[in-house]
Parts: sequence; structure tokens; C-alpha cells
Amino acid sequence: MNTLTDPALFAPLSTEAARLDALRRLDLLDTPPSEAFDRITRMAAHLFDLPIAAVSLTDSDRQWFKSKYGIEHDSIPRFKAPCGMVADSNGMLIVSDLLAHGHLCDSGLAAAGIRFYAGAPLTTSDGHTLGAMCVLGTEPRQVTPAESQALRDMATMVMAQIELQHALGRVDPISRLPNRNQFISDFTDIELAEPAGELRLAALVSLATPQQLSDAQRVMGSGYVDEMVRDAVPQLRLAGAGKIYHVATTQFAFMAPRGAALETFRLQMQSWLDAHASYGQARFLTTTTIGIAPFTVGETEGLDLLRNMHSAAHDALAERRVRVFSAEHDAILQRRFWLVSAFGAALSSPGQLHLVFQPKVSMTGGACVGVEALLRWTHPEQGDISPGEFIPLIEATSLARATTEWVLDAALRQMAAWRDAGLTLQVAVNVSAVNLEEPDFCGRVLALLEQHGLAPSCLALELTESALMRNAKVAQATLERLAHAGVQLAIDDFGTGYSSLAYLQSLPANVVKIDQSFIRNLGQDERRRALVQTMIKLSHDLGHKVVAEGVETVEVETFLRAAGCDEVQGYLYARPLGAEALVEWLAGRAAN
Repeated sequence: MNTLTDPALFAPLSTEAARLDALRRLDLLDTPPSEAFDRITRMAAHLFDLPIAAVSLTDSDRQWFKSKYGIEHDSIPRFKAPCGMVADSNGMLIVSDLLAHGHLCDSGLAAAGIRFYAGAPLTTSDGHTLGAMCVLGTEPRQVTPAESQALRDMATMVMAQIELQHALGRVDPISRLPNRNQFISDFTDIELAEPAGELRLAALVSLATPQQLSDAQRVMGSGYVDEMVRDAVPQLRLAGAGKIYHVATTQFAFMAPRGAALETFRLQMQSWLDAHASYGQARFLTTTTIGIAPFTVGETEGLDLLRNMHSAAHDALAERRVRVFSAEHDAILQRRFWLVSAFGAALSSPGQLHLVFQPKVSMTGGACVGVEALLRWTHPEQGDISPGEFIPLIEATSLARATTEWVLDAALRQMAAWRDAGLTLQVAVNVSAVNLEEPDFCGRVLALLEQHGLAPSCLALELTESALMRNAKVAQATLERLAHAGVQLAIDDFGTGYSSLAYLQSLPANVVKIDQSFIRNLGQDERRRALVQTMIKLSHDLGHKVVAEGVETVEVETFLRAAGCDEVQGYLYARPLGAEALVEWLAGRAAN
């Protein structure tokens, strides 16, 4: 005899789409086995004295077994699967003999020798049936009322375990507050419960910077951070927040009440922050900030809101106050992030990066004595991107090493091609502070020179004063090895950095390049003229050749020649040129 003991079979509690959504939000599908579920499955098999039992979850096209006893495979097709019928009906299903069942007699289970099936629904608190707690046998069988109730009880035990695991994934064990996952879930519920387009406010309280958090853990241990978090929870409740979420190690988020005005809410948060600044020992070691982010119901994603609040809280560090999220500032940050990401792709994409070369002209004979290699980037969609925008960003990331490697290889390859064509020029390449701290930098430079068959003296490396001073001892050792090998060294942008005369005296540099900020408008500024004259004399006294950058007028050229400057570069002579255009420029200059 086949029975369906629940009338719910004929009145499903939810649509299939909603049921599948409830299943997926629990993150159970395709997860590893769990002893907590396996214990119940073994109990069911033994209680019914049957060879097979399972916790079966009904996916869109399969029955997947979170737990199984007496089954080798992990899933079966949903088509004509009894557990699928349980999910469709939200009712208990008992089939005494599959071969006598009009719908299941030709099912895959029947073909595999299964004759008996009993399944109790796994139903969530909001009425969605996830699947079944089921037992199966190879002989026809009847079920007593006591057995039927026992199977229901075990289905309830399975659901209690599911909800417990789900709750543990939504509650932070330290603060006992709902976590980031719950924030996202509740934020989605706001979109369902509140009118689209309504303006709301949310705040994020950050108790410490990542560096402060790291320092506290190193010195005091993680227990200190846990205690700081626990102490903050009752204080946060005093801020007038409703439901508080623990969204990161030392970060908490909450929504402002509906209808709250931005300025009123900001002042309320500032008042709380001022009071918090005088509370607890952590105030001496950490910096608490608050970021407020407006959002529009139905238009803002939960993860985007968290990011906006975090960005505002980070921006507040400089003032140690409350900061409201700025879309304009965020656009700048997004642009910077995109530049770094896109540049990383450009390094491995032929055609985006190329070099241009700006001539260096001798002040005595007027000949071109060398060129400075400059990196340029043409993005396939964004077009030409200013080096002043992307190079400072790249130098602050791990891409600095690969970028210098690319520029050096391209510059030396071009220099070798010029040499083979009968043109001998020294090429200067800019390197960053990060490069000077690389233990193998000198070896890599010399290996590239050897690879292209070039003498070390063909290459000049230009380094800024700030780069030289960042890790002076390491930089000094690297530069001495390079100079000993014959590579020429130049101090770039002289006058804009530390300008330590003692350090300048000890460096194995050959050239000092005066920054263009001192050269522009030189003809109309007596004080600047006096300063440049002093720079030139001082550099000569220390044995350095002097190159002036940014020369644009004959008047400035005349002054620099009189002051004893050795070489110049700037738009008066040529803008940065491609390799072929440089050869044409040299030919035209020779003809004149």
C-alpha cells in the first residue's frame, strides 16, 4: 500500500524558485560530510532495520545526499525521485512497494532494486522544504505510526542541526553579534520590506587600524583584541544603534533609523566617538573612527555599502573623527585601483607599453650625448594614460620590479639595435626605491647588459633623492656594486628631496640632474638663478656632472651655459621621441 500522510502534498507552501533560493542560502549543497548528520542517518537505518538511509536535499535537477548510509554515489537525478516528491509536496511520503506505485514503478530507484521508501520533509521555519530524511529497503514493507513519528522526529533533528550550523555561520563567536553574512542577508530583506528609492544611512565603527590591530596581537595576543571587542559592544549600544553587526575583526556596522537626517546622525556619531575616546585602556593604543554612507533602497548593493562605509572610516583616520562617504573621492580610489590592475595586464599584453626617448644635449658642442628612456602606456580602451598618473602608483606596489625589468630590457634592446645601425648613445633609465632594495637588482642589470652585448657604461640609472634616502644603507651598497661594474649613476630631481650634502658626497654617482621646477621661469627669477648657480657649483665641487631638465627657452639655455651646466634636456631641443623619430631628429640636427 502506498500512502501520503500529509495533505500538504496538494498545497505546496512556496514556489520552486523560493524553495531553491532558501536551499542555496544555507550553503549546504556540495559540502563535505558531517558527523553531526551521519549520526542521525545511521540511527534511522538501525531503527528501521533497513540497509539505506539518507539526508537528501532536492536541487533543481538532482537529489544530493548531505549524509548517506548504504549508498555509494553522492546524488541521483531528481526525475522520478521520491525525495523530490517530498520537496514538491512538503508532506511525508511512504511507498510500501515502488513496483506497485503508478509514478515510481519505472523510476531509477525501482530499476536499482529499491522496493520500499519512507521520507519525512526537511522544512525550514518559513515553510520551505529542502528535501527529505529518508530510509529505503529492497523488500516491500509497512510503516507503523510509531515509526512514522520517529522518522518525523529525525527530520526535525536534521533541521535543528542545519539551523544551528547556519546560525553559527551568522553569529560572531566573540561579540555574539550577527556577522557580515547576516548584514548582507538583512540588507537584502530591507529591499523587500521598504519602498525602493528611499534614502537611508548606515555607519561603520572601526576600533583600530590594521597596523594597530597587528601590533596589539603581536604584543598582547589575540585575547587582548577579543576583550577590546567585547568591551566595545555595550558602548556601541549607547550610540543609539539598532541591530549591530560585527562585520570585521574590529569593525561594527548598523543602520540609522528610518528618516534620520545626515547632519543629525553625523553629530550623534561624533558625540559617541568623543565619549568613547575617554573610555577603556585601548584608547591609548588604537584609533577609533566612524564612516557614514548614505544609500538608496533598491539601488545599492550590500557589499558596496560596506565598502563605502569602510572607505569613509579609513578617510577619517587623519582627523580621528566621523567622515561621510564621498563619491568623488571614491571615484579617485577606484581609478587608482583600476590603473594598478590594468597596468599589471599591460605588462603581459604586447602593444600597450612602449618607450620614448628624450635627448640630452651637451652645452659645449651641442651634440646629443645620450637619451632618457621614458615609459608610455596606451590602453586599448582608455587611450594614452599620463605617466604622472600611473608611475607613482606602480612604484608603490609589487609591480615596480616587473616594470623596471620591462623598461630596462626594452631600452637595452633598442640601444643594441641602434648600435648595430651605427648609432652610439648612452641610455638613462629611471629606477625606484623598491628596486634599490632588491638583493638581486645589480645582478639582474648586469645580466641584461650581457644578454644584449652592451658595455655597462652604455647604461645610466637615474634615482631620486627620496629613493636613495628610504633605505640609505641598502641603497648605498647596491649603488656601489653597480658603479664598480661600470654602470653610470645619476641623482634625479635634485633639490626636491632631502638634499643631504653629506649623503650626496658619499654616493658613487656621476651625474646630478637639477629638477625642472628650478629651471622653468629661470630667466625672470633672480633668487632662483642664484640657487641654480649654487647647485651647479656645489655639484662640480663634489665631482659630479650637471644636467638641467625642462629647458624651454634660449634665455634659460644661455644662463645655464654661462653657469657651467654640462648637459641639458627639454622642449627647446626635442620632446620625447619614438625610436625612429629620434633617429630622424639626430639626422636633421647633424645636417644643420
